[in-house]
Amino acid sequence: MTTILDPTDERVPIERSVTKRPTEIVGTLALLDIAKPRGNVLLDQLEAKLHEKLPLIKINRYTKPTFTKPAPGSLRQEIKANNDFVVEALAD
Repeated sequence: MTTILDPTDERVPIERSVTKRPTEIVGTLALLDIAKPRGNVLLDQLEAKLHEKLPLIKINRYTKPTFTKPAPGSLRQEIKANNDFVVEALAD
């Protein structure tokens, strides 16, 4: 069993379980660049590796307007409506 702790308050940890993972990855994957410097470089490399390992998966790229604020609701809704999986990347 895997235990996941919420890092926001160590005084009162919340025990959570890991969601069951699919046996295969098919569908559409969103790569979200949060607009920090070099995040796009990380996602470029990840996208290339994903195409190698999962040639049938479709990848959509998205970028937040700024890393200092949450993604706008319209962007979150677009990602949710058009993708089965999401990878969010940040890098400096």
